[in-house]
Amino acid sequence: MAEKVTVRTLQKMKERGEKISMVTAYDYPTAKLADEAGIDIILVGDSVGMVVLGYKSTVPVTMDEMIHHCKAVVRAVNRAMVVGDMPYLSYQISVEQAVRNAGRMVKEAGVDAIKLEGGKEMAPAVKAIVERIGVPVMGHIGLTPQRAAISGGYKLQGKDAETAKAIIDDALALEEAGAFCVLFEFTTAEVAKIITEKLKVPTIGIGCGPHCDGQVLVLHDLLGFYETAPKFSKQYAHLRQIILDALRTYSGEVKAQKFPAEEHTFHMPPEEHERLLRMLGE
Repeated sequence: MAEKVTVRTLQKMKERGEKISMVTAYDYPTAKLADEAGIDIILVGDSVGMVVLGYKSTVPVTMDEMIHHCKAVVRAVNRAMVVGDMPYLSYQISVEQAVRNAGRMVKEAGVDAIKLEGGKEMAPAVKAIVERIGVPVMGHIGLTPQRAAISGGYKLQGKDAETAKAIIDDALALEEAGAFCVLFEFTTAEVAKIITEKLKVPTIGIGCGPHCDGQVLVLHDLLGFYETAPKFSKQYAHLRQIILDALRTYSGEVKAQKFPAEEHTFHMPPEEHERLLRMLGE
């Protein structure tokens, strides 16, 4: 069995210039495949709300839902680091709430680390989670989906010098607070490069160009489960059409009485069948 990925593993990868691979997964079978494929970090994202549960945004996702999905992923994984996403209103109200719910993610779900959104304003919560209960924290800045409603929606971040400086300051504040890694989303490549060069801890990008220490994609986007995907994503397979074709073929064979065929059917021994018929008076 390959050695478990830890905070120290990721730090050494950054120091060696070795890129980090990260994907989301929300259940046992997909997490098992991601782990077997050698993915370094598996994020059980609150994106589960939109990708799996059918919500319009990540906002409705609850702690109980996150713990439920995290537990399934943890059971599947041997090597990868499993990071559990802190859902909306599970950490923003107070530092004490953030510490309590981060502890729940580790104690009840068994994740290796947690992720939360926010920069300088979340630094006290990050510091408390790391120092009080020893839980590794991944920061998330740039586009933060939980705050999309007040930040102008799903728009590219860091296009002008002022907002770029603010994102850089957020990254530095999270590192100072003790975050072991900083993820940034849909941010200009120039800002991503500056942050990656400034931070001692690894950076993970999604829609942020090639300069980060690692990359993350939503598993269902890269596998092509849906008709559309974000512009910054890449489809490495087109499973939607494969699945549709398989289901349509199955349905057609059932209706045409081609499935199940003899090779899918199990029989009693002939003598037992005859004995049963005699017992039934037939």
